[in-house]
Order: sequence, then structure tokens, then C-alpha cells
Amino acid sequence: LAGGCFWGVEHLMQSIEGVVDAESGYANGSGKEDAVYETVKAGKTGFRETVKVTYDPEKVSLEAILLAYFYVVDPTVKDRQGGDIGTQYQTGIYYADEEARETVERIAALERSAGGDFFVEIGPLRNFFTAEEYHQNYLVKNPNGYCHIPFDEMDLFSRLRFTAADYQKPAKQVVRERLAKEG
Repeated sequence: LAGGCFWGVEHLMQSIEGVVDAESGYANGSGKEDAVYETVKAGKTGFRETVKVTYDPEKVSLEAILLAYFYVVDPTVKDRQGGDIGTQYQTGIYYADEEARETVERIAALERSAGGDFFVEIGPLRNFFTAEEYHQNYLVKNPNGYCHIPFDEMDLFSRLRFTAADYQKPAKQVVRERLAKEG
């Protein structure tokens, strides 16, 4: 999942029950030799700051993970999220197999149907290279670090327990109300 700066997306994904691992890295770019932060941030490699999400499908569905993703990204902007601007911050969902492709394309179609611009890249994962160690678990190591995703939104998803059903994106207020009831 590419959702702007990978620090926040990684932290969000780690907060979801059933996510086994979330690893910051660089996806779908020019090649291993360019998968270095200093090179990627120059914006000429095609890489996106991406989080590789490993999850237990018995505990959380891909639909639930995508619900969290679409809740925190702005799919209507190109090459940016929040204050982060550049091609490396382009949003994208990159799938690794046919089953995931079908789910991703179905959810993306629902999101796209909301109208307006839709700039989330949807496609196969061509390559992924793990980011430097200092990027891994960045917001755990730096709890006051910068993040374009509000921490209260990440907290919402850390408390939400998903039941895998057909994906229907609830309004943000509905999510907040459900979480408030869980207290």
C-alpha cells in the first residue's frame, strides 16, 4: 500500500488486529540500485513509498485493510498526501496474486464510483525493496514524529474489530460512532 509517507501507513497497518507485519519500502520503481531513500526522494526512479502488509486472513480481511487505507488517504490528489509532495508519495495499491487483484479492483471500483478525481494507482507489484532500518517502525521510535495521517484516526483503527463481510465504505462519522460505543 502506497499512501504518501510510509511512516504513517506502516503505523496504521500495525495497529490493525490480524496484521502480522507491516514493512516500509519502495515499490514498482527502476531497480534495486535506486531503492535508496536519497535517490527515491529525487523523484526520478518511479518508486513509491510503500508498505508491505502481511496479515492473517483468519483475523482480518483484505477488505478491512483497504477500508483503513481508503479512510486515511486522499484518492483525489496526484503525487502527494498531506504536506508530502512528490512522485514517491503517489498513492497506490499493488497486489501480488490473482485473488488479491480481484478484491483490490472491486474495492477500487467502489471508491472510484464516489465520483471526482481518482488517482490511486492499481496494479501488480513489480518489485519491492525494504527501506533503510531507520524508516522501519519510525513512529514507534519517534512517537512525536511527523505524520500526514492524524494519530486519532490511527487510534480509531487500533480499536476497531472488523468482521469480514462485503465491503461497504461507511462514512467517517459512522466509523467514529461505532468506535465511541466500543469506548
